[in-house]
Amino acid sequence: MRTLLLFVFLVQTHLGFSQEKFNILDVIKFQNELNQEYADAKTSPLMTEDLATFKTLDFFPANEKFFVVAKFVRTKKEKPFEMKTSTDRKPMYVKYGEVFFTIDGSNLKLNVYKNIALSKQEKYKDHLFLPFSDLTCGNESYIGGKYIDLKIPKANSIVIDFNTSYNPYCAYNHKYSCPIVPLENDLNIEIKAGVKKFHH
Repeated sequence: MRTLLLFVFLVQTHLGFSQEKFNILDVIKFQNELNQEYADAKTSPLMTEDLATFKTLDFFPANEKFFVVAKFVRTKKEKPFEMKTSTDRKPMYVKYGEVFFTIDGSNLKLNVYKNIALSKQEKYKDHLFLPFSDLTCGNESYIGGKYIDLKIPKANSIVIDFNTSYNPYCAYNHKYSCPIVPLENDLNIEIKAGVKKFHH
């Protein structure tokens, strides 16, 4: 009986913390799914001429350093605002919280947002939007920054894996309207993770 209880405890402990540990298989899965989306004419944001020769997106090597368990602070009484985009479109967002974390000894903070219209759909009711830019933008990364999709955490911490950051569709095709990264989400370090800029 004692052995069984110990086994159950170990399983629960493993399951409870497994989502807060870096797993390169999760990064590979993300990359494969993104490549499949971009290779499919029905779902790809690529222009016709780029799609014809597309094989794979260019990714930074997966790096555990850019997997962080951040402190999450819910910000209440925030007023909805029109987020600027690459076109005249101005979707309504609300700042949902702040995340605090450390990379290479630098204490960093980002804001996370909720798309008001999108959150009314059952599928996206727990969806959070994390746009950011860093010192690689305009060089190895897309000049307009990158995005990460998150889910509302149940506690005061949230996993952010920059290895799963991706480019706005505008990085591939000018016909799209993409949110512009707010100035407060510009990081003064290099985040060498996720999708690199698109090379024509």
